Amino acid sequence: MQQAIRPVPKSAVPLFFLYGEPRRSVGPRFLHLEMLEERSRPTDWHIRPHAHADLHQIFLITTGAGRMDADGQVVRFGAPCLLTVPARTVHGFTWQTDTCGHVLTLADAYWRDLLAREPDFSSLFTAPGCLTGLAPGEMEARLTLLARELAWSAPAHAAAVDSLLLMVLVETVRLQRLAAGQARPLPGKAAELVARFRALVETKYRAGVAVEQYARLLGVTPAMLRRACMSVAGCPPVQLVQDRVFLEAQRILLYTNMNVSEAATYLGFRDHAYFSRFFTKHAGDSPRAFRTRPPLVGQSSAGLGRKNTLATTIA
Repeated sequence: MQQAIRPVPKSAVPLFFLYGEPRRSVGPRFLHLEMLEERSRPTDWHIRPHAHADLHQIFLITTGAGRMDADGQVVRFGAPCLLTVPARTVHGFTWQTDTCGHVLTLADAYWRDLLAREPDFSSLFTAPGCLTGLAPGEMEARLTLLARELAWSAPAHAAAVDSLLLMVLVETVRLQRLAAGQARPLPGKAAELVARFRALVETKYRAGVAVEQYARLLGVTPAMLRRACMSVAGCPPVQLVQDRVFLEAQRILLYTNMNVSEAATYLGFRDHAYFSRFFTKHAGDSPRAFRTRPPLVGQSSAGLGRKNTLATTIA
């Protein structure tokens, strides 16, 4: 089905460090916290579609409302809510004027270190989303304490940052479970294996790697990998790989000027007609038709008000 990876032939989605800043490498414990208004007000409350290669983000919206465009889906939201944006997700925002909130950005390596300690974090950054039902005062209080810790180097600084970040992630993953109607925790070992599998897929999905090879690289049998994926994701591993290829195909068609043949080549398809059939099967539309159809509309929530926000801090 697929062949060796080739370079992107035409312009792709902008990859930033933080929005508007040139991409650069970050340390394994990189963590950044800033006011939402800091980047949104100077751009007239509009953030153009972009992605971050190795940074995940959580937005706490305390007042106001807006629209998030993430991988072709439109999510309308209103305060109070949390927005989650995984690394490599193509996303942009249109904010209501004077919307207030906080943006927490953490390195993928940092999240994976915490994931090794708590397998339930595996669902945190699998897809962009909007979460409601939180107690905004409690979340803002945690972020306020985190901002203070990031601004100084008091004794046990690293432990304090870890503990406060963990509480933010715990609240986020619990809201995700409530939204998904999942009262029981995901199985720990299975969730950890699927998280490692997803990370490996991220590096190889364009290379046509077979499930058996993925299993070998992960040090498990294909049967073990299949059981874990069925338990955690509700689908076999080959579907997770295909879903990742399909997601990237959507991103290319929505956010780049590659034509269909170039997209097929970039994604490793030797047969461009097969790529069109593959895409049509998953999308219900041909690649050309998908490119012109309106985006899907996702979750919305209402509620407006006004509060002060945190100062910008960085570690």
